[in-house]
Amino acid sequence: MSALRVGLTGGIGSGKSEVSRRLAAAGAVLIDSDALAREVVEPGGEGLARIVEEFGEGVLTGEGTLNREKLGSIVFSDPEKLARLNAITHPLIGARSAELQEAAPEDAVIVFDVPLLAENGLESLYALVVVVDAPVETQLERLTSLRGMSEEEARKRIAAQATREQRLAIADRVIDNSGTLEELAGQVDRLWADLLELRS
Repeated sequence: MSALRVGLTGGIGSGKSEVSRRLAAAGAVLIDSDALAREVVEPGGEGLARIVEEFGEGVLTGEGTLNREKLGSIVFSDPEKLARLNAITHPLIGARSAELQEAAPEDAVIVFDVPLLAENGLESLYALVVVVDAPVETQLERLTSLRGMSEEEARKRIAAQATREQRLAIADRVIDNSGTLEELAGQVDRLWADLLELRS
């Protein structure tokens, strides 16, 4: 029995992290791109050293950690600088992801939590793509009430990602997270049962 590779994605505020948390609790091996992106820029590592070399000491906090907001303000308005940042971090994230896959049991269900799966055309890497979906109005409500963003900031972040239609076009399974946590839990339980069956 070989491992089953599942790509999990969803727009900001869709509840993807909640779904990945529940799948991990059910027994999936979770490889979270955002967590790896934070890990590869921790102080003392190659990633942070190369970012400082590329963008200067100004991207560090007083404690010597990466000032994400400062770096974000530099790269998100300049595609060339963003490409230079990605050229540093993406290979490191890829290498760490490969290590975690190697360490997973042979019969694992490996869930890759990938926010920009649709944007980067990565669907062919997985046996199955699961999309966590919620209406834009629901995303806005969550981002403003739960994360304290202004509506303008929330709309910008949503607009910077793939559209719902683009994500749904690559979905093998859709988790509709426009309802309650109980409804979400039921859908995740059914998905997990399906994944175990597919793996075998």
